[in-house]
Amino acid sequence: MPDRPTHVIRLCGWVACLSLLSLACCLIVPTPGPASELRQTPIVQAIKKVRSSVVNIRGEKTLATTDAQAEIKPGRRVNGMGTGVVIDPRGYILTNYHVVDGVRKIQVTGADGKTQIARLIARDTKTDLAVIKINPSKDLPVITIGTSSDLMPGETVVAVGNAYGYEHTVTRGIISALHRAVQVSDAQFYDDLIQTDASINPGNSGGPLLNVDGEMIGVNVAVRAGAQGIGFAIPADKVMDVTARLLASHIARNAWHGMALSAEAGVSARGLRVAAVEQKSPAAASGLRAGDVITAVDDIKTRRGIDFQLALLQRKAGDKIALTVRRAGDPITVPLTLATVPEQFKQSTDLAWTLLGLELAPIAAKKFREKHQTPYHGGLTVKAVRPSSPAAEQGIRAGDVLVGMHIWETVSMDNVAYILGRPNLATINPVKFYILREKETFYGYLPVILKTTQR
Repeated sequence: MPDRPTHVIRLCGWVACLSLLSLACCLIVPTPGPASELRQTPIVQAIKKVRSSVVNIRGEKTLATTDAQAEIKPGRRVNGMGTGVVIDPRGYILTNYHVVDGVRKIQVTGADGKTQIARLIARDTKTDLAVIKINPSKDLPVITIGTSSDLMPGETVVAVGNAYGYEHTVTRGIISALHRAVQVSDAQFYDDLIQTDASINPGNSGGPLLNVDGEMIGVNVAVRAGAQGIGFAIPADKVMDVTARLLASHIARNAWHGMALSAEAGVSARGLRVAAVEQKSPAAASGLRAGDVITAVDDIKTRRGIDFQLALLQRKAGDKIALTVRRAGDPITVPLTLATVPEQFKQSTDLAWTLLGLELAPIAAKKFREKHQTPYHGGLTVKAVRPSSPAAEQGIRAGDVLVGMHIWETVSMDNVAYILGRPNLATINPVKFYILREKETFYGYLPVILKTTQR
């Protein structure tokens, strides 16, 4: 077969070139601009929503015990890192207690790169939560708090934190399981945790676990040593209940209202129910009654306990607040003037009430022996338990008899004052307690909110 004429080949080449040129002319060269809507996924939007309310925490500490994950011997000075979330624009930040435990200088760096020194306000060792405070020059963005009551295994979640020191690291995963119990060390046990396969690494502790709406539904707390894709977070509802209690104890040093509050039941609840009103208190003087539902403090809505406590932060005795109250279905406004904390709460014999939430009374030795056939030499009757206190959370109730704390018997109020006033109390906190209930002996652990951490 004869060769094809070369001029035909050249012609085909030119046609091909012209076709490519025409196609190129039809293409529009994109110009730099905002990311397309397709790239603005719910996760991208969620991170944009919370980024400025997540902070990085660094500090140096001396290890008191062996770090099982890092295999570092006790007694060494190490550089620690973690994460926190802003819960109030005035600089109140929530994190894990183990992130700041033993740190002399807590360094907090925001999304803007500015670093400040924080102080420890309050902490709870049992749940491993703490509140720290910085003094910002302007109001800080606050994280949006969701609920953990409706979480579903398989739903998408996002973790944000200072992973291995890489600030604002974002990882995605799903909820693997709910209500996990995890023992991470001899001293630390967590119950009712969220399990996720979103990567949670050292440094993520204290950071938020988010849903796709950008709401915090948990606080990242632990990883499973030697396992991949297994991380844990404290559910947001539990976090907020504990944080509200921590802030209440902090506020109570400067202002007193005389109410015991409890959140209304149900996801759709909007308000805090007044469970009890102390006699001769500001709440009693204002006309508040048990059963009233507080829906706002001044212009701040109070759907749950944390809202109420944040509204009272930095208030002091003599300050006037206006409570919006729902009574028998009708809204009313109740003016209330905060007062100085009664002296009875400051006395050493009442440390059990202020630190534990227990009102105790001595029992005559003869009466104790007649009623209780036990080897204990005596005990203290529990007269009352403060709602939402450490004692209430441990299930202690009126009528129980406190017979021991840690290694000491509690025969008198002086015994309790001695235990709670010990300079090394932090090393035995939470304090093991023993109670008699009818013919049985029970024990548990009470997390004591130390006065030295509430400054």
